[in-house]
Amino acid sequence: MRTIRRKTMLYKTGVEYGDYTMNHVQGCSHGCLYPCYAFLMAKRFGRVKSYDEWCEPMLVENTLELLDVEIPRLRHRIKSVQLCFTTDPFMYGYDEVEETSLAAIRKLNDANIPCVLLTKGILPSALKGYDARNMYGITLISLDETFRESMEPGAAPYATRLAALRRLHEAGCKTWVSMEPYPVPCLVEQDLYELLQEVSFVDRIVFGRTNYNRAVSAYPHAKEWYNACADVVSSFCGERGIDLHIKKGTLTEGRTSAA
Repeated sequence: MRTIRRKTMLYKTGVEYGDYTMNHVQGCSHGCLYPCYAFLMAKRFGRVKSYDEWCEPMLVENTLELLDVEIPRLRHRIKSVQLCFTTDPFMYGYDEVEETSLAAIRKLNDANIPCVLLTKGILPSALKGYDARNMYGITLISLDETFRESMEPGAAPYATRLAALRRLHEAGCKTWVSMEPYPVPCLVEQDLYELLQEVSFVDRIVFGRTNYNRAVSAYPHAKEWYNACADVVSSFCGERGIDLHIKKGTLTEGRTSAA
């Protein structure tokens, strides 16, 4: 696996439900075609030249060295660190990424900093022995493998990532699911309630619409449709005591979902 070096690692994120984050890989082999906002930004600012280059990830080889310097300086400001916002901490098929991620989480936990993880890969069972405040999450927007192969071609199969999440839940870990970018019916026909039932064991759900995709713009009454979906998710979570965050821009401006 190719490597790069960076000057900094931990930074305050602008994402609405995040605190600090770290992105210790440039690029992502999952190659999501929603399209991927992280890829669009990397290309816009010249960090990669093409989709193919983006899909050949480069590990930041001095990740742990940077954390040794930055954690003592920032530890009293940090509430939590998310791995990751512009890449994946358990990139499917990349043992080097997993090893670095686990080592980074240990360093953060040892400094009394909890971590929030999100992956389209497989959450390793080793996480069961980490800080009980950590939250382990997967992105899951469908159960249809044909759709997954077309939109997340390099990612782990839905059933595989869901099974890994369930194992951590059964071990007493805190778990969550990102249902973003949730696809409109012209991208895939599916039952939202069926998907919700599959993740009914989690502690938190983040729900958000698909952006930057022409199919959404062309879908009749997309805003109203997402409002209705958010109501379904809100009611489902409310009935089961699941914490819910609906991403900004998902609902029509000025509207709140049913609880």
